[in-house]
Amino acid sequence: MEKAIVIYKSRYGFTKKYAQWIAQELGAELMEAGRIKPSDLRNYDVIIYGGGLYAGGVNGVSLITKSFQSIANKSLYLFTVGAADVSDEKNINSIRSSLSKVLTPEMGSKINIFHFRGGIDYPRLNFIHRIMMSMMVKTIRKKSESELSTEEKDMLATYGQVVDFTDKSAIGDMIDAIKART
Repeated sequence: MEKAIVIYKSRYGFTKKYAQWIAQELGAELMEAGRIKPSDLRNYDVIIYGGGLYAGGVNGVSLITKSFQSIANKSLYLFTVGAADVSDEKNINSIRSSLSKVLTPEMGSKINIFHFRGGIDYPRLNFIHRIMMSMMVKTIRKKSESELSTEEKDMLATYGQVVDFTDKSAIGDMIDAIKART
């Protein structure tokens, strides 16, 4: 295997968990995004970046976007982690739409993108995230029962709790893709 690194930025631990699993499966280095300099990326053949989804953006993805020209010749992978059900095509389309706002078409064609379902730890949410979730729940509660999606029903049922949807088997396709290219 070529020299690989898994870099992550995780606020509540779900992205870190996936990053650890991926690094372990690949025998890759593991590093928190705040501990690596963009110039260090040149030392790797395979660069895997993971960030949580917050308000339509990927936590810390600027490490990759700002460094893109100097690493475009590398094997690049991006994984996102969020509470939304990634088996729902509507959610994937929404994530991809958000990514298209930060990734140029060249980046989008070069970076292999994967999406994993994380969770939410309401007791640990920071003030801004707590307000955002509260507003979302208030909006959902205004809907009639028949208008609610399964995901919205689940959100109402688990509001205020710790919910963990992480699944190690979800990384399988990404691991296979990386191993096939290296």
